[in-house]
Amino acid sequence: MRRTTWLPRLASILRPQFQGIEEDKSRLLNRLSLDVGWNKTAAVWAARDNETGVIFLYSEHCQGLKEPSLHAEAIKSRGSWINGVIDPAARGRSQVDGYQLIQIYRDCGLRLEPAENAVEAGIYQVWQLMSSGKLKVFRSPGNWLREFRLYQRDSDGRIQKQDDHPMDATRYLIMSGRDRMRAKPPDKPKQELRYWMPGSQSQSWMQ
Repeated sequence: MRRTTWLPRLASILRPQFQGIEEDKSRLLNRLSLDVGWNKTAAVWAARDNETGVIFLYSEHCQGLKEPSLHAEAIKSRGSWINGVIDPAARGRSQVDGYQLIQIYRDCGLRLEPAENAVEAGIYQVWQLMSSGKLKVFRSPGNWLREFRLYQRDSDGRIQKQDDHPMDATRYLIMSGRDRMRAKPPDKPKQELRYWMPGSQSQSWMQ
């Protein structure tokens, strides 16, 4: 085994927070990417600064041995408005009931599209963005950082298919999710309800 030498040093891609963007979240276009499996399911969240074009990986979900409905609830808690892409293998049949796994997640309320699974092209795109400073990662996605350090090729130059779920999800996002990122919709204004009590001479307002 050999550690990849074609990926940038981790320190060069770390970013602690959305520095300078906190007050204008409309600049941030968001997207979710999901790599599914029984032993581990991984989701990564990314946001692109619409002014600079820099993409930030800012959150993750990594758990195993759980039903899709539990993963979906955890994912929706980060923002149910965020659309995403999913491992294209999810279009295959589930071993449990013969149902398409992607449809199971959609039925759980996630808005997902199958991602393009071009491995080498995806790795190249990720490398290009990292090397040019256009892809940064927060310190908070601990599983992503750990797997980035372990990501490697074998002696024949092939990617090792282990400890790579957040890496695969990142590749799906870069290959298929960048062009469909969206800003957070504005919060709906609170509705004021007028009520009247019998025998009362005045009307009151209630939130």
